[in-house]
Amino acid sequence: MRSSNPVFSREGSFTREPGYAGFGTSGQAGGPYGNPYAGTQYSQPQGQGPLTDDQLHQMYGGPSAGPAATGRMTLDDVVARTAMTLLTVVAAGAVSWLTLPFENYGFAIGASLVAAIVGLVVQFREKISPALVLAYAAFQGFALGATTHVLNTIWSGIAIQAVVGTAVVFGATLYVYKSGRLRVSSKYRRIGLAIGLGFSGLLLINCIAWAFGGGLNTWGGPLGFGIGLLGVAIGAFYLTLDFSEVEEAIARGARQEEAWRAAFGLTFSLVWIYVEMMRLIASLRGDD
Repeated sequence: MRSSNPVFSREGSFTREPGYAGFGTSGQAGGPYGNPYAGTQYSQPQGQGPLTDDQLHQMYGGPSAGPAATGRMTLDDVVARTAMTLLTVVAAGAVSWLTLPFENYGFAIGASLVAAIVGLVVQFREKISPALVLAYAAFQGFALGATTHVLNTIWSGIAIQAVVGTAVVFGATLYVYKSGRLRVSSKYRRIGLAIGLGFSGLLLINCIAWAFGGGLNTWGGPLGFGIGLLGVAIGAFYLTLDFSEVEEAIARGARQEEAWRAAFGLTFSLVWIYVEMMRLIASLRGDD
């Protein structure tokens, strides 16, 4: 089952290398499940008695090769790569916050555009590139640092509130997903994706109108509150797709380097939630 998350919907993402043995790979030498030893007739060498217990232990007693030994992705790989990308976002954001004049929006807009371009390259490349994933995180963090500095000047403490809110949404979404209360079905994916694309399109149109002196204020009042609430919900939806795809990828035996693709998807979703959480908090706080 393919993910509807735009990060994970790339054809060929989280796929096994050719020749990876697994259930259902019929037609390979040796048996219906790709076992090269299936159907092999074992015979005792002539002139040799039964094997002793020590010999049997030496032959079969060793531990089997795990995912790390076979180059397959594990949950630990995903956690480690995601931590690296998020730390890159935070570090770049701190540099941006401390070095850029907060009243200049040009740096934030430019970094956002570069991050979007790099993100598209990462998404549509057949082979995942850790350097590009970290570059995306750096530019995204640079843009977020400048933007957060501006908003934190207007609404003091909004940065910490948004970080805490993002962590709460992540934890709640993970709990609901792992508890089985939410099933990621094909219908769920299609409906959520349609809402997410429509939401992004409307925001893009409003941003273009705002650049030419028009557009609506989406950072305050009832409109900003509604958009922020819907945006956080869409971000949580993308997280559920991320969790589902990571589980399926590990079960399929995805290559270890594909953990970077998972890290990219999770970072994308968390950044989305953080931005919409700031919008929601700003609308709730009003002019205080």
